Amino acid sequence: MKKEEIDQIIKRQKEYFNNGKTLNVKERILNLKRLYKAILDNQNLLKEALYLDLGKSAFEADMCEIRLSLAEISYMIKHTAKFSKRRVVPTPLASFYSTSFTQPSPYGNVLVMSPWNYPVLLSIEPLCDAIAAGNTVILKPSAYSSNTSNALKKIIESIFPSELVAVIEGGREENKYLLDSKFDYIFFTGSSNVGHLVMEKAAKNLTPITLELGGKSPTLILDDASLKLAAKRIVFGKYLNCGQTCVAPDYVLVSKRNKDKFIEYVKEEIDLQYGMDPLNNPSYGKLISKKHFDRVINLLDKSKIVKGGAYKSDELKLSPTVMVDVSLDDKVMQEEIFGPIMPIITYDSLDEALNIIKSLNAPLAFYLFSNNTKKAREIMNTIGFGGGCINDTIVHLATSSMGFGGFGESGMGAYHGKVGFETFSHKKSILDKKRWLDLPIRYQPYSSFKKFLLDIFLK
Repeated sequence: MKKEEIDQIIKRQKEYFNNGKTLNVKERILNLKRLYKAILDNQNLLKEALYLDLGKSAFEADMCEIRLSLAEISYMIKHTAKFSKRRVVPTPLASFYSTSFTQPSPYGNVLVMSPWNYPVLLSIEPLCDAIAAGNTVILKPSAYSSNTSNALKKIIESIFPSELVAVIEGGREENKYLLDSKFDYIFFTGSSNVGHLVMEKAAKNLTPITLELGGKSPTLILDDASLKLAAKRIVFGKYLNCGQTCVAPDYVLVSKRNKDKFIEYVKEEIDLQYGMDPLNNPSYGKLISKKHFDRVINLLDKSKIVKGGAYKSDELKLSPTVMVDVSLDDKVMQEEIFGPIMPIITYDSLDEALNIIKSLNAPLAFYLFSNNTKKAREIMNTIGFGGGCINDTIVHLATSSMGFGGFGESGMGAYHGKVGFETFSHKKSILDKKRWLDLPIRYQPYSSFKKFLLDIFLK
């Protein structure tokens, strides 16, 4: 799309917002209902697109993208009216007689930039939250998942005028145009490298942003953990979507005494969940592009592979792979994997394991497996991360009742449910002063008596 066309869309959206068209809460809820119905009616179109882009099975597309999107929309339909209400707060005696309250207010024209790995979910959820909060939205999906981007554009254009929501397809050129434009808020999900650029561009206009990035999310297995259950749930989280999940367990820490037993359980679970020949399993996906495939393959160390390692270059498929005796110096530990490789690092003591985690950048997720609830909670308090699970992986993001977001290098800000509504809202602080009483204490001339009253009021 040409720069002039993008400029016109932004201009029309700003005019639409400035005319107060998004302020009516009932209309926002109707728009959410339109979005819900459109996703529901077009789920087969979306499933087909997800299969073409990522090789996602219909079941996985339904479970991990469509149903979660519908759940978020449904939650916002039920709660937007409540979230939009003003909240009365205490007023200090010095402002007697007044009413103080906070009022959620939409930012205005919002840019939502979504990634390719969960192109439906990570487009619809922030879009839903932004609409609920009363904003106009330009949605820029990834060019890598072009089939899904096109499907989303068709769906959105069928229910919303471009003045309210517009989908802009394209690649780097369109991204540059958009980031060089002035928005009232930017919501970005993607890599840390691009996140730096988004933040730099936003800073030029002092535009507030949310960054949902990633990082090397660790999984720590304590000696008291149920190893078989841990293996089952880690295998699920690691290889879901062919490892292309921002909150996937990136690497696993297990004690030397439990290493061999855990690895055997992992091998068994891979065979159970993906079959003896994963590359020919129709429910096992593929990597998004040749560039990404080559990058992931380059992380392999054949001497350390104990399971998997087979691949089909022409189909962009790499079987679920396990690497052992991995050190922090290995290539697979130098960057976020974002592919179906599970590095296993062994430790002698818990302190050693925690120091390894702390030596790396703060991750988006942290997973801990232990049967000792007290110990598990203590460890969760000592590690910096965005969100996580005790005795599971990934599923913490599947609720609208908790915010989801990064920490440190893995991002800033959060969304989902009420937190998402608040992300796309500015909370105005307002004091409504009554006219019938006007205390003279604040006006000059000042006196010792006024100083005496001031001491009383501000105690």
